[in-house]
Amino acid sequence: MAMLLFAACPAAVRVCGLAHSNVPDLATYTLWGYVEDMRKDIKASVQKRLGRIEGQVRGLSKMVEEDRYCIDIVTQISAVRAALRRVEEEVLRDHVAHCVEHAIASGNKADQRQKITELMEVIGRSDR
Repeated sequence: MAMLLFAACPAAVRVCGLAHSNVPDLATYTLWGYVEDMRKDIKASVQKRLGRIEGQVRGLSKMVEEDRYCIDIVTQISAVRAALRRVEEEVLRDHVAHCVEHAIASGNKADQRQKITELMEVIGRSDR
């Protein structure tokens, strides 16, 4: 997720890809990514995990094609879902450590409410 401070942007702190002094509605930026930079170590870890998950999904497809035992397929589906949850947790942890933390530190009550509301909505959706 976005780094807390950017040397390239001395006029305004950049958080989640937005200049803090000019923060419009987050929904406007979500479609094309208001997150400017995920930390490099987190990004590498997430990409590695997603690559493994991609392989698991291809394996699932092959299992279905080969008419493998249903319980084996369901077991592998469960493993993929668990792996995706771990990726989701890692991305959310990074988001909280940077974007939400910055909103709290900024003292901007509207930004704080917006970040917390957004976080609660995404957590609520993940349980479905």
